[in-house]
Amino acid sequence: MAQDFREQGSPGRGPVSPQDTHGRTPDGRSGRSGREVRGGRTARQGAGGGARPFLPPGWPSGVLPPGAEDWEQSATAFLLDCCPADFRGYPVLRRHPVVLAQFAAQFVAGQVRASEDGLARARLSLRDQVEPPVVEEAVRTWQEELVRLRAVREGIALVDDALRGMAFVPRL
Repeated sequence: MAQDFREQGSPGRGPVSPQDTHGRTPDGRSGRSGREVRGGRTARQGAGGGARPFLPPGWPSGVLPPGAEDWEQSATAFLLDCCPADFRGYPVLRRHPVVLAQFAAQFVAGQVRASEDGLARARLSLRDQVEPPVVEEAVRTWQEELVRLRAVREGIALVDDALRGMAFVPRL
């Protein structure tokens, strides 16, 4: 649903990628449509006109609104926190937030897939190793981690869209 708040801000952006069975594109973004303008005011109006920018549900806490002073630095910090620590050592990722967003999306998508696999195998692989209550606790842990990772994945997609020039507008 958060995708319904996006408006294409730069010409030439290609069509949405094909979706997988979870409604996600190969890079972990939501494949839902909703790229058209909803309403008439964009979040970018807030930069000089005093209006507060609209941020869609799922916008990561700690990331400033697009157009705010230092917003790209806050986006970069968020994206780096979503990646392995070693990614901080690559200058291209620190200098180009759009490139970093792609790396973060791929990394977190891999974590989601690994967690889904871990959840699918947990009961069978642990049943002869630990007591049933421990197995159930492990399953709940996988489930909680999946919820967290999916929220991170959505936050990355929102930040990536903003970095690529999309604006967010409230749905009417």
